[in-house]
Amino acid sequence: LEPFAIYSGEAVSVTTLIALLVCLIPTTIGGLLSAIGIAGMDRLVQRNVLAMSGRAVEAAGDVDVLLLDKTGTITLGNRQATRFVPLTGVDEREVARAALLSSLPDETPEGRSIVLLAKERYGLSDEEDPSAAFIPFSAMTRMSGVDLNGAHGGVPIQTIRKGAADAVAAYVSEHGGDTSHNDELRQSVDSIARAGSTPLVVAETEASSNSAMEHARVLGVIELKDIVKGGMRARFDEMRRMGIRTIMITGDNPLTAAAIAKESGVDDFLAQATPETKMKLIREQQTGGRLVAMTGDGTNDAPALAQADVGVAMNTGTQAAKEAANMVDLDSNPTKLIEVVEVGKQLLITRGALTTFSIANDVAKYFAIIPAAFSITYPQLQALNVMGLSTPHSAVLSAVIFNALIIIALIPLALRGVKYRPMPAAELLRRNLLIYGVGGIIVPFLGIKLIDMLITRIGLA
Repeated sequence: LEPFAIYSGEAVSVTTLIALLVCLIPTTIGGLLSAIGIAGMDRLVQRNVLAMSGRAVEAAGDVDVLLLDKTGTITLGNRQATRFVPLTGVDEREVARAALLSSLPDETPEGRSIVLLAKERYGLSDEEDPSAAFIPFSAMTRMSGVDLNGAHGGVPIQTIRKGAADAVAAYVSEHGGDTSHNDELRQSVDSIARAGSTPLVVAETEASSNSAMEHARVLGVIELKDIVKGGMRARFDEMRRMGIRTIMITGDNPLTAAAIAKESGVDDFLAQATPETKMKLIREQQTGGRLVAMTGDGTNDAPALAQADVGVAMNTGTQAAKEAANMVDLDSNPTKLIEVVEVGKQLLITRGALTTFSIANDVAKYFAIIPAAFSITYPQLQALNVMGLSTPHSAVLSAVIFNALIIIALIPLALRGVKYRPMPAAELLRRNLLIYGVGGIIVPFLGIKLIDMLITRIGLA
């Protein structure tokens, strides 16, 4: 303004310069940003989610891709064994016994349901063999099982394994097993998978007394049924309208994954997932310029949680997973990831709406301050005084008072947040421009004029 003042030969008062500085820079949004950020983190805390930083909440609002575990997130997560399917030449009771022995130490819903089905249908005992050495499930082997009869004295005489079809088939082949029933096994597995159920293949190996492996074979298949949660398709349709792509992550085979994906309405799926394939998928999405969010609870999920832009670890998960993630869900509910994204979206929508209002608000104040500063020197600028403010002094004072009051008035909205509505970005932008852009121009015109009338009436200007 100094060049204008020199050119006009009129000095601009310090009061006017300070008023210009206060009113014409975006002080409104500057004063509200911290309130918006704190409110976003508080909404997560109300949902029992701890965010390690405000940046994590903001990133959740920008997410383009959601990686969701099938079990417990998309489905109810309590898969139940419904039947045992033996291969030719194998008795169904034999399959049930092997499945029971390999599931006795398994505390998952699937493991308990296998034991229960074998006991109820065949009256089998659930007493554990003291010589048994149980093999826990591993994401690398994709199998679990038990080693029997002398397991603690060296090489086991009998082993039982249950798990993914290809992993168990490879295990049998490695031990010189019979592969003549592979076609029959594949048909049984595919039939179960196409129905949306999960097939678990059961196999055994037996050794002679000198511990030389002499026999390995696949016994049959266990069918596990799971149910897609109600309302998931509607939630995914909502995500799609927001431009978010959903990908289901599962250890199931491609046929089962495809059936569940079709029923639930996800955009894509990753079947037979391992820590390496999860990492590869995340990097591929990020290479395309997308932001990725995922949940996890195991040590093997830690690299993927660290790689994802938003990683939500379950509170019941391992320490490694919680340290790698930037959020922790205290309820250990994988479905919470969708709510986290909604909170992030609301934070960004609120910030965008109030920024639009702030900029429009500043434009309106130009019509009060600029004529007040220069209308005496440049009478033509009086045309900008569309509000008809009484005097230059009252115009400056009204604008400064309004600027202070509007920040206080907007704090409740910043804390409550603009109501979240799932819609495309272009439609959301049009809505914000209409409501907060036009409103940001009209409100200052009315507010400054009312304040001007008040201070003129009481003689402050």
